[in-house]
Amino acid sequence: MQCLLDNPLSPFPDYLLGLTVFVIAPTRPELRRQRRCQIGSTARYRLRFVQSMEEHMKPMLGKTGLAFAGLTLIAGVLAAGTGLAIAGATKVTLSGAQEVPPVQTSAAGTGTITVNDDKSVSGSVTTTGLKATMAHIHEGAAGKNGGVAIPLEKKSENEWAVPAGAKLNDAQYKSYKAGDLYVNVHSDAHKAGEIRGQLKP
Repeated sequence: MQCLLDNPLSPFPDYLLGLTVFVIAPTRPELRRQRRCQIGSTARYRLRFVQSMEEHMKPMLGKTGLAFAGLTLIAGVLAAGTGLAIAGATKVTLSGAQEVPPVQTSAAGTGTITVNDDKSVSGSVTTTGLKATMAHIHEGAAGKNGGVAIPLEKKSENEWAVPAGAKLNDAQYKSYKAGDLYVNVHSDAHKAGEIRGQLKP
């Protein structure tokens, strides 16, 4: 297997330095060596690299499974390097000002909610300045109230977490992508919600 940077027809000029990938050619002893290929840092160049690698490795797939494993590793590393993350971790900040209508409170909250491509959800929020009674992820745009999508579980006096195995349905996932999900924490003083934070992927 020839390293793409050694190929004069390669779409990756030498000056495009970026992610380093080690490719092992497994078919003949003289080819069993590591070839170091440096590719550009932009998603466009990396995508072209993966496509080129697929073409190079197709003839070898019938001879060994190692080539397929190498291609899988390359695709995974490139996805992480370009920011094409499988999981979408969203930081959220909760306040009374985001409630509808706004709530005057010194309470606040922060957390991270992760929504994966398979619509599974994980994460938690931590609150201060209130005695929370319930917390949920709701479906609704900023400035609007909506129904509960996922109830959160109480882990401690000030921590609420997404339960194991929680998933969004198709409509809720579409709302998430549009920024139309929010975390809402309720209290006895404000039963409809004391602090709220919009999830913005």
